[in-house]
Amino acid sequence: MLRLLLRTRARIRDAIKPAAEAAVGALTIGMLRTTRYFDPIKTANLFGKITQRIGPLLREDKIARANLTAAFPEKSPEEIEKILAGVWDNLGRVGAEFAHLDHIWEHDPAHPELSRIEIPPRTHELFAQLRLDGKPALIFASHLGNWELPALAAVEHGLDAAVLYRRPNIESVNRIIEQMRAVNMGTLIPASHDAPVKLAHALSDGKHVAMLVDQWFTNGVEVDFFGRKTKANPMLARLLRQVDCPIHGVRIIRLPGHRFRAELSEEVKPVRTADGKVDVQGTMQAITSVLEGWIREYPDQWLWLHRRWR
Repeated sequence: MLRLLLRTRARIRDAIKPAAEAAVGALTIGMLRTTRYFDPIKTANLFGKITQRIGPLLREDKIARANLTAAFPEKSPEEIEKILAGVWDNLGRVGAEFAHLDHIWEHDPAHPELSRIEIPPRTHELFAQLRLDGKPALIFASHLGNWELPALAAVEHGLDAAVLYRRPNIESVNRIIEQMRAVNMGTLIPASHDAPVKLAHALSDGKHVAMLVDQWFTNGVEVDFFGRKTKANPMLARLLRQVDCPIHGVRIIRLPGHRFRAELSEEVKPVRTADGKVDVQGTMQAITSVLEGWIREYPDQWLWLHRRWR
């Protein structure tokens, strides 16, 4: 009887899954399209308030609180809650801003004080260096601030970029998201079993390959993150073994007044073995240490909602 009940439940679940995905897909597409008709700043404010209300009702809120408590044992419960509220606010704002990706980048070098995107002089210099040195490069980023904007920064600075991204599970949602991202984000390469080959080819062609590197990866290499062991995706370091090139990190931090600051890090030197080969684990640790430093500066702007330690 139990087996029959389990089989029946599985069949019901399989039967309603397409309809549920279609409903979620239609809702997501409708929301993205509708959001484009409204003022991006007011919409970001609204979405931030909504996620701050809804977030605490979700299981991810407990995951984030546990992560923050483990990462910052010196902080009080009140400080943790304040950071967590910022996390939900940032997530809502990223969602609202995604609908405006094709015109959110506002930077006038002649009047930087009036621009929505603030870019330090050293970041301008580093982007120019990447554009003119005739080399490919590996660029890493994290779910910090608005993590969709770094790809825009690369294209705005004239880099021939290839960006690794994860497809949404719902195909209709994936199509509209691809359309929005394709406007000015360079070449988009979906995460898949052959993505490393495509990324290696992009590097061989002189492109600047970018990817997010801050989430748990089951088959990854062990690194230390906030004093605890976790697994990092080794793809970037393994690509470096195939095509030797500079490594830089990029982040776009949220500032007061609905503004952002784009920063490109100095070159992160890979760790090498005694025979000069790239040490994959050591290099990913060097990158993870940069990420940790960024997150310690702006803990309320990082996506603590996923299980980074297991």
